[in-house]
Amino acid sequence: MSLTLTKPPQRTPVRRERQRRGNPAATRRNWLGGLAGWLWLAIIVIPIYWVLITSFKLQTNYYSSNPMVPPGDPTLENYRFVLESGFVTYFVNSVIATAGAVIPAVLVSFMAAYAIVRGWRLRFLRVVNGLFLMGLAIPLQATVIPIYLIIIELRLYDSLMALILPSIAFAIPLSVLVLANFIRDVPKELFEAMRIDGATEWMTMWRLAAPLTRPAILTVTVYNALNIWNGFLLPLVLTQSPDKRTLPLALWSFQGQYSVNVPAIVAAVVLTTLPILALYAFGRRQLLRGLAAGFSR
Repeated sequence: MSLTLTKPPQRTPVRRERQRRGNPAATRRNWLGGLAGWLWLAIIVIPIYWVLITSFKLQTNYYSSNPMVPPGDPTLENYRFVLESGFVTYFVNSVIATAGAVIPAVLVSFMAAYAIVRGWRLRFLRVVNGLFLMGLAIPLQATVIPIYLIIIELRLYDSLMALILPSIAFAIPLSVLVLANFIRDVPKELFEAMRIDGATEWMTMWRLAAPLTRPAILTVTVYNALNIWNGFLLPLVLTQSPDKRTLPLALWSFQGQYSVNVPAIVAAVVLTTLPILALYAFGRRQLLRGLAAGFSR
């Protein structure tokens, strides 16, 4: 008896063909999503485009021309006017206020986060961690009057120190939260190995925890620097002299009593934004990674 092997009939890839053709409803949803994406891109790009072209226009012909049309004779007069109107002084004040607040805030937050994680069994440190978390629920606007009265009592009104001290206080809670979550991810075996080698807690903190949590440290540094650099309420309430203004508050100096020099204000905005863009471009990945890890636990 002989067996005859027959080749089974080939099945047409109906499912694959259906996948290629796609669902009309899904295609329609993709078109809507793409349209929404382009619309959102236009919402973002159009104001940036308007700011750039307006900064190269003269005040005399700004109101008589189409605001969305590039200038026929671009000029740098607005940038020269801004630089000659004390921009360097305002820039230095912003740098001092930002660096003077960010550096102490990050150092204190890192040491506090390390103490909270390593000494979690101590009731005192758990209470301190709860106080830091409560600080996240208090907005800056709700404490302006108490801060103003404290600064007056300390005789620090109209000084850069009046901006630095409250900025440090409001930067610590979020920084402690993010840094503590990163330090918890460090394996306990590494801490035990450092202790067996005879390292003190101080050496362990700076030689082990600090290098391993460098992304988190960079995250809180960039985030706090952005907030303090763009701060407007504290400089408005706690300073008065023109030589103590920071860049966000200094934009008022280009607004007159009866008219507003829009091209000059826009040029000042461009110069004010450049350091922020550079800082954000430098730490963008670490910033997003650190914030995602800080709030995911």
